[in-house]
Amino acid sequence: MDDAPQDPQGLDRRDFLKSVGVVAAAGGLTVAGSAAEVQAQASMTLGPYATPWEPADPNIPGRQNVVPVPDDYYIPGRFAGKTVIVTGSARGMGEVAARRLAREGANVVGVDILEELGAKVIDEINAAGGKATFVGGDIVDNAVCEKMVQVAVDTYGGLDGAINNAGVMDALFPDEPIDYPNQKDRVMARFDEAGDEYFDRVVKVNVYGTFYSMRHQIRQMIAQNRGGAIVNVASVAGIRGFGGTVPYVTSKHAVQGMTKTAAIDCAAYGIRVNSVGMGTTLTPMFERAFEIIGQRRETGFADTGIGLYKSMSLLQFSDQQKRGSTAAEQVAIMLFLLSQEASNITGSTYNTDGGFTIY
Repeated sequence: MDDAPQDPQGLDRRDFLKSVGVVAAAGGLTVAGSAAEVQAQASMTLGPYATPWEPADPNIPGRQNVVPVPDDYYIPGRFAGKTVIVTGSARGMGEVAARRLAREGANVVGVDILEELGAKVIDEINAAGGKATFVGGDIVDNAVCEKMVQVAVDTYGGLDGAINNAGVMDALFPDEPIDYPNQKDRVMARFDEAGDEYFDRVVKVNVYGTFYSMRHQIRQMIAQNRGGAIVNVASVAGIRGFGGTVPYVTSKHAVQGMTKTAAIDCAAYGIRVNSVGMGTTLTPMFERAFEIIGQRRETGFADTGIGLYKSMSLLQFSDQQKRGSTAAEQVAIMLFLLSQEASNITGSTYNTDGGFTIY
């Protein structure tokens, strides 16, 4: 029996929404029927949960691949009138988050050390009809973190949310070519071989940069007296250990600690603070890490192998192509936590890791 809510005249509400579209408006939802609005509403249509292996797995009848959320999926009007900062917005998850937030109605302040690329993303958002402003700089500079909040206030009248996504796995500049033999003291290494520059840079960006960002964001939100939401991008490396990545694991554990502490300090002011802990995600940072590992292997490097004893999540192992997660899948949960749909969630880490940390 279909127990979906029914319209007073007996029209199935789901069919009604599909036919005319829903547009968010101040104070609630208004129904409209223009072609553009119907097309926008169609973006909310999702397909099946999973699709069969092709060809089928002879050992596991009925084996399925989980279908990822579409890269262009968005919820029209969800962040209408809200202003959100996204750090690390030039590419990867930050870029996807900035673009989707703008499509959902947010005023976006993008922040990145890759200034040319970051400005290009913001220009494209504005050209597509969104509202976005770019702030170039490194979040290890407290002044940059102060500036991004001030830009939000000066340009859009305040700050409602933030996705603190900027982070690094090594001490290389984000677009610096990989040359492992000449960069060994600045990239992933066994604990006893980890270089000072490697450790310092990762901790400064991931810990100090996140702290500076949150401090200025929280100050502004408290001063505004209207609440807000913050999402910090952590990692499965903030939940368990990983061989050969001591500063990254250390820093992501710190991000988890800051998230919980900030949630406690901010609850009375209506500010929610959460984090996401992803596993393998197909982004430029992951691709660079994979290239470093490959070049290291070519030098004859070998270790015990225990650090990579388990390398796949439940969903990755179960997938026919053994795919990692997509940036769109990660951003979907970030935006959920940022939205008022997550009004009862704070101080939590959503392990967006495909089940990696449960077994």
